[in-house]
Amino acid sequence: MKNDPDRTAAQPLAPSTRLVVGGRRPEEQYGFVNTPVYHGSTVLYPTAEDFRARRSRYKYGRRGTPTSDSLESLLADLEGEACAGVALLPSGLGAISAALLAVLKAGDHLLMTDSAYEPTRHVCDHLLTRWGISTTYYDPLIGAGIEALVRPNTRAVFVESPGSLSFEIQDVPAIAEVAHAHGAAVLMDNTWATPLYFRALDHGVDLSIQAGTKYIGGHSDIMFGCVAANAHYADVLRDTVFSLGLCVGPDDMNLALRGLRTLAVRLPSHFAAGVEVATWLEGRPEVSRVLHPALPSHPGHALWKRDFTGACGLFSIVLKPVPETAVDAFLNAIDLFGIGASWGGYESLAIPFDCSKIRTATTWAPGGPTVRFHIGLEAVGDLIANLDEGFAALNAAAQAG
Repeated sequence: MKNDPDRTAAQPLAPSTRLVVGGRRPEEQYGFVNTPVYHGSTVLYPTAEDFRARRSRYKYGRRGTPTSDSLESLLADLEGEACAGVALLPSGLGAISAALLAVLKAGDHLLMTDSAYEPTRHVCDHLLTRWGISTTYYDPLIGAGIEALVRPNTRAVFVESPGSLSFEIQDVPAIAEVAHAHGAAVLMDNTWATPLYFRALDHGVDLSIQAGTKYIGGHSDIMFGCVAANAHYADVLRDTVFSLGLCVGPDDMNLALRGLRTLAVRLPSHFAAGVEVATWLEGRPEVSRVLHPALPSHPGHALWKRDFTGACGLFSIVLKPVPETAVDAFLNAIDLFGIGASWGGYESLAIPFDCSKIRTATTWAPGGPTVRFHIGLEAVGDLIANLDEGFAALNAAAQAG
């Protein structure tokens, strides 16, 4: 049929095209473009014999529906040929937990980047500990030097590149090579770049994780996560998610599908706007450093340029020393920037943060207050003008003492 996503024969389609045509079967939906939202648990069988033999394409709502099939197919397409299976989870943290539990068992050892998302650390320090799994945190910049931390029982290495607060770029291929030489799986939180800008499975990662709440959804209105696995780990991932009874609601699956259709248009806009705002911030006298991997000034820029094809709208800045009241005045004055922890939606955000309270393998001492920005889809000129107002408020508060 026209627009059939399986027409891969003669000429490979660009990612933006795949996001439009992938995961759609109009011929199975009476010609409608989008897969319907299937709300259902029970699947009926025509006869007792069919039930005994489980002769049905679908067996139970938690085991899959046409809606979930469409979403899984599209996500797998985005991840690339190395993807052998995708699991859908009700949140990004759920995706991280499920991926870890798929590859670890009691007595195993995990190497976790010290720049990890804080709730990921909570999973390691509480849930995994209770199950007899130990965790060692490592410097995200360690690269191939991670071999010195590998133990005989190390079964997994977790990377997050860049870190979603401090933005260190990791040498993922080098880390993966060491991990695989010791029989360990490599897991990556790839929410920042998405597979559109970094195909994790092509760089040695075994399980690629995304908080689909962020850029996949794109509108700050769903809770969703996903894990893509290569052929070696696809079955154990699928069995783990099934055994835990985890599933995603059909409406959130539908919104994830809708978000993916426009990802290739939205993400370049976030990328371009983010770089423009970050570059402007580098020129501000109140700013000590801008932590954006796409800027030449970033310590990990060469690695980013080598491995990534783009960036999103998330980055941080280090301010020159000012009182906390001045930082708060800045944040309160930039009314085009919401104060909220999640990101990846159409709206711009800004939050203060302090990594020093959670780091254990490295020291976070940036030399001044830190603020993380997410640059949304607003006009960049408006955002910069608003930031200028924010710095005026910061300076006034700093002078007032």
